[in-house]
Amino acid sequence: MFLKLQEKYPHLAPILKQYECFWEEDILESKTTVLEEGSISNTMYFIVEGAMRMYNNMNGKEITIQFFFENSFVSSIESYLKGTPSNFTIETIEKCKILKIKKENWSRILNENATLKNKHIDITTNRFLEYINHLMMFIQLKPEERYQQLVKDKPHILKRVPLQYIASYLGVTTVSLSRIRARKA
Repeated sequence: MFLKLQEKYPHLAPILKQYECFWEEDILESKTTVLEEGSISNTMYFIVEGAMRMYNNMNGKEITIQFFFENSFVSSIESYLKGTPSNFTIETIEKCKILKIKKENWSRILNENATLKNKHIDITTNRFLEYINHLMMFIQLKPEERYQQLVKDKPHILKRVPLQYIASYLGVTTVSLSRIRARKA
């Protein structure tokens, strides 16, 4: 599995190889919680195969914030960076093959390698930009337009993610999503 990480970042492969012993391989079944809301994120995950989602529980209603697929790093970024309780739960939505690394080991790698530290900053920045784009979608678009945007920009989500999670991501009920999909068919 470690080879997948090196393939994703070939220019960083020599650095990553040097710290291979810090990474742990794991296989997680679907619906496995890797981080519980309120816990502190002390592990970074890299998805080799599979999919995960990040959600918040608002008064008993799950609100999906983001989906993650192969070749993605996953953690509750704010919790991970600041050492504060996470506002989100992260769970698998498919069986996942993952690599995981403890925060103290990842920090050591970043401190010893400026090139990798810069790449980490880029990944983190892109993740925050995704959050902002998702927020703007909610502010600017009606539910049907949000669905059309998803179809246009991220059609792979529609093929791999259960409808109740897509509905939650779009801020609609599953019934509303079914109606939107029927109108667009």
